[in-house]
Amino acid sequence: MEAIPVLAGPTGSGKTLLALRLGEEVPVEVVSADATMVYRGLDIGTDKPTPEERARVPHHLVDVLEPSEAMSVARFVDLAEAAIAEVLSRGRLPLVVGGTGYYIRALSQGLHDLPPPDPKVQEALWRELGERGFGPLWAELYRHSPEDARRVDKNPRRLVRALEVLRRTGTPPARFPQRPPRFRYKKLVLWPEKAWLFPKLEERAKSQFARGLVEEVRALLARYPEIPTALQAIGYKEVVGHLRGEYSLEEALLRDIRAVKAYAKRQYTWFRHEPGDVTYLPRGGEEAYRGFRDWLSLHFGL
Repeated sequence: MEAIPVLAGPTGSGKTLLALRLGEEVPVEVVSADATMVYRGLDIGTDKPTPEERARVPHHLVDVLEPSEAMSVARFVDLAEAAIAEVLSRGRLPLVVGGTGYYIRALSQGLHDLPPPDPKVQEALWRELGERGFGPLWAELYRHSPEDARRVDKNPRRLVRALEVLRRTGTPPARFPQRPPRFRYKKLVLWPEKAWLFPKLEERAKSQFARGLVEEVRALLARYPEIPTALQAIGYKEVVGHLRGEYSLEEALLRDIRAVKAYAKRQYTWFRHEPGDVTYLPRGGEEAYRGFRDWLSLHFGL
């Protein structure tokens, strides 16, 4: 295969449904590029495909970590490239699907060859982050490397890692040599109108609460009271605050809706500048699936 197909786009745009529907027609296996679906137990708040759906269409990089474990972008790339190679070896089609733009960018463009993490330096940075807040540390990174600051976005884990590298070596991550990607990719980015997407995001958040998101988070907190990174995901973070008595259930839902819309806006901004072989599909629903199939037919003969 000359290239690997990627289906990307903002949260709620229908990526998972399109991939599952495709799997009913062709021998496809999904390689997930979703930073929260990797965690076991985070099901309702991620709209994770059910075990029955994954039995019909195999998924890789779903339910591979405990919430207490960390998934770095380097680890993601290693796991994703191994999964893609394994799917190809069996004569099937690997389809990378997800909205975590940082993962997709690293997979398709290559990784900077950074030194291994130093837990002690990171621990000190986490303390500093708690004391000083996100803004001053992000500004420090921006002064040395606007590129790295943009890549960090509002993600504290990425900020800590970037500053750890900068402070230890004097060189920001973006200036380290880059390891080339193992495969070449063609990307289809779903690009529905916000007027179509945002009401769906609101309804999805309400549905997640109705389907038991609070109970899911309560069970996770019982197992992981230290609030690992996984529970900082959108939806989970807002419910954690409610369960700690910081605000009402109604307020948790409103915060969730605001957060997921803000995240979708950041994804639009990120994917607007996606490098490489990229096609944008400005449709939703059934039209999106027809466009997806046309794209696969044109580029992959499916």
